[in-house]
Amino acid sequence: MTGPVASPQDAAAVIDPKSYADWNTALDVFDRLRAETPVVRIESPTGDHDPFWLLTRYDDAMRVSKDNARFLNAPRATVFTNKAGEALAREVTARQGEESPNLVSSLVVLDAPKHPKLRRLTQDWFMPKNLRTIEAQIRELAAKTADRLVAAGPEADFVPLVAAPYPLHVVMQILGVPEEDEPKMLFLTQQMFGGQDEDLNKTGMASLTPEQISQIVFGAVAEFETYFEGLAAQRRANPTSDVATILATATIDGEPISARDRAGYYIIVAAAGHDTTSASTAGAMLALAQDPEQFARVKADRSLVSGIVEEAIRWTSPVQHFMRTATEDTQFGDVTVKAGDWLMINYVAANHDPAQFPDPRRFDATRENNRHIAFGAGAHQCLGLHLARLEMRLLFEALLDRIDSVELAGEPKRAKSTFVGGLKTVPIRFKAA
Repeated sequence: MTGPVASPQDAAAVIDPKSYADWNTALDVFDRLRAETPVVRIESPTGDHDPFWLLTRYDDAMRVSKDNARFLNAPRATVFTNKAGEALAREVTARQGEESPNLVSSLVVLDAPKHPKLRRLTQDWFMPKNLRTIEAQIRELAAKTADRLVAAGPEADFVPLVAAPYPLHVVMQILGVPEEDEPKMLFLTQQMFGGQDEDLNKTGMASLTPEQISQIVFGAVAEFETYFEGLAAQRRANPTSDVATILATATIDGEPISARDRAGYYIIVAAAGHDTTSASTAGAMLALAQDPEQFARVKADRSLVSGIVEEAIRWTSPVQHFMRTATEDTQFGDVTVKAGDWLMINYVAANHDPAQFPDPRRFDATRENNRHIAFGAGAHQCLGLHLARLEMRLLFEALLDRIDSVELAGEPKRAKSTFVGGLKTVPIRFKAA
C-alpha cells in the first residue's frame, strides 16, 4: 500500500466517531482531502486499526460500488473496525462454524454467488408493486404519528417522538414483530449501531475503549439472534404473509438457509430498515426548521415532497461508509491500490462532492439530477430504498397537513458514530394548522 498518506490529525478525524458529531468540521476535512488527495491512505495514529484507502470523490465511490468483481465485501470487515474488533468477530464466528471478519452474516457483507441468491428471497417483497399493498397501512400510521406530534406541541424533540418510532413500527409490522417488542428492537439497534455514543449505547459513559464498544455491539447482536430464531420457529409452525415467514421457510439450491444467514437477514431488515430512515427523517425536519422559506414553499407545493425526501437522504447520508477489499491492482489517478488493500467508500464525502452536487451543503428540495449514493449502487444497492422513500413521503405529507410553521427550539445533537450516523435530538417549535 503506497501513495499519499493523510496526516495523523486527518486520519483521526476520519476514524474517530466523535468527529461525525461535529458535522461541518467533518465536511471541512473531507472537502480538503478531496481537493488535495482524493484517494489517500489512512493510518491509525494509535496503531489500533489497519491502514486503508479513503475515497472522497463521488465518481470513485460510484466506480467501486458498481465493480463487485474487483472490490469485494467479504474478505475483510465490511464496516470499519479496529484490529481487536475484527479478531473478536473471527473468534466468535469460528465457534459458530464459519469464521468471518463480520459478526453478522447479512446481505451487506456477502459477495456473489451467495449474495444474489439471498437477496432474491425478499427482493420482490420490497418492490413498489408489492409496497402498494401496504401503502394505506403506512399512511394511517404516518397520520397517527403526525397527530401525536401536534398533541405534544408546540415544542417537542422530533427524534424520539417521530423520527425514531415511526419507521421502527413500519419495519416491525413488515417483519411480524409484536408491537410490545418494538422498544427492545430499538434498544438493540441503538446499541449495535450507536455503540460509540453514550446516549445510544445506554451506558452514559462518554469514553469507552474499543474493546468495550465491541462487547456492547456483540451483546446486541447475540440478543438479536436469539430473538429472531424464536420468531423463525413461530413462523415455521404458523406461517403468515410477512417477511419473517419468507426467511423462516427460505431455501437456496434446495436447502434451508443457515441459522447464521437467517439471523443476519432478520437483523439487517430490522435494524438498518428503520435506523437509517429515522436519520434521514430527522435530517429533513432539521433542514425545514432552519429554512422557513423552503418550508413554506414545500407546504404550498406538495409536488416538492419527493424532493425533500431525496435531498434529506443525500444531505444526511445515514450510512456513512462501507469498506471493500481490492482483488487486483487498480489505478485511481496517480494512486495504485494493490490487491488485498482495504478501501473505505465514504458516502458522506461522496454525497457532498461539489463536482456532482453544486453547493452540496445547501439543502434544496428542488435539486435536479439528485443522483446521490446514499443507498449505495450496483448489486449492493439498498434493498429497502423504495420502502424508505415511501415512508418519508407519506410522513411529510401528513406533517405538512398539520403544521403551518416550524423552527428550532434548541441545539440539535448528532450521534458519535463512524458507521450509521445522524441526529439524535432535533428540538422544534411549531405552529399547528
